[in-house]
Amino acid sequence: MNAYISLAAGLVLLIAGGEILVRGAVTTAERLGVSPLLIGLTLVGFGTSAPEMVISVQAAMTGSPGIAIGNFVGSSISNIFLILGLTAILAPIAVDSRALNRDGTFVLITAVLFTLTSLLLPYDPFVGWTFIALLVIYLIYAWQQERGHSSDGHTSAYEMSLAYHEKRSQNGNAPSAMEMRAHKTLLIATPVGVAILGLVVVIAGGRLLVDSAIEIARAWQITETVIGLTIVAVGTSLPELVTCVIAGLKGQPSVAIGNILGSNIYNILAVGGMTAIIAPTTVPEHIIYFDNPVMIAAAVLLIFFARTGFQISRLEGTLLFACYVAYLFVLLPKPASI
Repeated sequence: MNAYISLAAGLVLLIAGGEILVRGAVTTAERLGVSPLLIGLTLVGFGTSAPEMVISVQAAMTGSPGIAIGNFVGSSISNIFLILGLTAILAPIAVDSRALNRDGTFVLITAVLFTLTSLLLPYDPFVGWTFIALLVIYLIYAWQQERGHSSDGHTSAYEMSLAYHEKRSQNGNAPSAMEMRAHKTLLIATPVGVAILGLVVVIAGGRLLVDSAIEIARAWQITETVIGLTIVAVGTSLPELVTCVIAGLKGQPSVAIGNILGSNIYNILAVGGMTAIIAPTTVPEHIIYFDNPVMIAAAVLLIFFARTGFQISRLEGTLLFACYVAYLFVLLPKPASI
């Protein structure tokens, strides 16, 4: 029972710490006069990926590659099947065709890239730096698109920022125009301290979650890979679930799907890249031959559904959710043989 309490406590600390970290970092950048667009494309994306990153790095460093890799692969799968599925069931999601062609294709490319590198290359710093370089290229491209006010629809990185600032405004935390104009005279010590506190909380929550997940896996005689792909992955995706459901109900479907596409891009390139750099590990065979293909299939299905009428209907959302149930059904019944 203590392991389950620790697991729940770890998830709470991860989610709370991630929110505190992003809030402190964004406020610091605002008061330093950093462009809101640059903040949105970088700090929000990296900050909201902090829980997944901490979990994967810590798990890899403790010799638990199943949790390390399963965390961000499972999160990418659950983002599409579970979160987008539930969001579309609540309210159909309209999709901008040009934004889908750009960001949806990039999500598919990153899934295929990770699958190929898992098959052909050791999961080492070379792979990690390659992923980070691709993320930088994507962010530069997104920056150019947004600065030019392109008619091709906002990038998913921008939509992640929009979702975050929408949540801030609901909580009364959005900076006023006066604050933005007076940023040079405002103290930055407080938000810096908040960001550091958030990072400490995230690290503590990650340590607690990894240890308890390993203990639960051993107690139930199932592999750490299954724990990473399910409990840990879904747990670290809870903020995305809340954001997308709220966006769907408020009639902001582009925010919902943009947030998911952006999250998946950061999962593979940022979380996966930093894990390979800081704590090189091995990708479990189960993930290579089963979960990676499922991740690719999820991206393909998302693109297919989104292109049929350029919306994800309630029926299609139900099918996405059913796919996640089927995925769990296949994943969980044979723990001893995985």
